Amino acid sequence: MKNERWIPVLATLLVLLLLYAFGVSQYRNFASTLVLGNLLTDNAFVIIAGVGMTLVILSGGIDLSVGSMIAFTGVLIALLVGQAGWHPLAAIGFALLLGTCIGAIMGYLIDAFELQPFIVTLALMFLLRGLAFLLSLESVPIDPPFVEQFANFRIPLPGRGWLTASALVMLVVLLAGMVLAHYTRFGTNVYAVGGDKSSAALLGVSVRGTLVGVYACSGFTSALAGVIYTLYTASGYPLATVGVELDVIAAVVIGGTLLTGGVGFIFGTLLGGLIQGVIQTLIAFDGSLNSWWTKIVIGLLLFIFIVLQRLLSRSFGSMLKAA
Repeated sequence: MKNERWIPVLATLLVLLLLYAFGVSQYRNFASTLVLGNLLTDNAFVIIAGVGMTLVILSGGIDLSVGSMIAFTGVLIALLVGQAGWHPLAAIGFALLLGTCIGAIMGYLIDAFELQPFIVTLALMFLLRGLAFLLSLESVPIDPPFVEQFANFRIPLPGRGWLTASALVMLVVLLAGMVLAHYTRFGTNVYAVGGDKSSAALLGVSVRGTLVGVYACSGFTSALAGVIYTLYTASGYPLATVGVELDVIAAVVIGGTLLTGGVGFIFGTLLGGLIQGVIQTLIAFDGSLNSWWTKIVIGLLLFIFIVLQRLLSRSFGSMLKAA
């Protein structure tokens, strides 16, 4: 049974390798480190948000507020820096703290009042998007020297590629998420709650504490994704990242995390995010395809992986009954 848990992740890795191999065979310079660096940079904010989303889905929940949190964080930071005169690091720290607290409150409400995560996070999605528009109806530029320094920071790779600050932050968050989910007591509790909340409570797991922690992590990573996106675009815009929560969920599911909870790996979310990036890059290299083909292909992959998850869930259930 433990080995079967790796099947979705291995399937995701196979799809990623096939897509990459297709790109290498069709387009010159596709295998360059320049393309790799751009993949990591362009998809950094999605993967960062995906780390928190993975923990949420592992616990049996969902978070639809991710895209709105990114936009709200961007507008908040831009206004604090541009109009209130805050240093960018102070504004970033405040935004991360606020995002974490909002997530924690969301987790508490879900458990304390036995609310559906879908409804609570949907309400927060509208609330944060509305607050973003309340703060500003237009794009707010952010141009202190720190933003330019962050954008220009690069570690050279062999060839013409490089690792940007955004990519490095994403890799650090990914590593921290893997350690948290797979090598700590909290991570064990997340899997237990996602597998069977009642059984986890009988075993002494603090369900409320776990859910509060899970949604706090999601709030933090969503706010951090907003920071990265804001520094990447050098502006805050209330209409930014509309629908990105679906891209993040797609990355997590394609990465092999079961929507029913209790099964999945943080590393799979990286693969799921990179698959979306590779598809976008293939379309850009082709030049003749509409960008909406990305959504079409991702939709097909998502459908295939959900069917695969359903088959695996039945397999797990049969094995548990046999045991």
